[in-house]
Amino acid sequence: MSGHTPEEIHQEVRRYLWVFGLLIIGTIVTVAASYLDLPSFAWTVALALLIASVKGFFVAGYFMHLMDEKKMVYGILGSTVFFVIGLMFLTIWAMSDPPTNTIYP
Repeated sequence: MSGHTPEEIHQEVRRYLWVFGLLIIGTIVTVAASYLDLPSFAWTVALALLIASVKGFFVAGYFMHLMDEKKMVYGILGSTVFFVIGLMFLTIWAMSDPPTNTIYP
């Protein structure tokens, strides 16, 4: 059984500790950014979303093991894009064919 040697377990624990440390640093940066006086509300929201996106990437990528499941993630993403494009095509196609006996502006 691969993946269960003491060296591999130690390497995984070290990776999780690094990610945990990065998330702690990200939290400190978030608190520090809340004290900044940015020129507009849009800049404040943009900065908050940027910090949250970076922290979310680390949580999803490492703690949820999505970095190791690239083939499955791309497969799900591809099928989602396929169905979204199909539904948008059907919606645009149906816009020119309103139901009968209805008021259509």
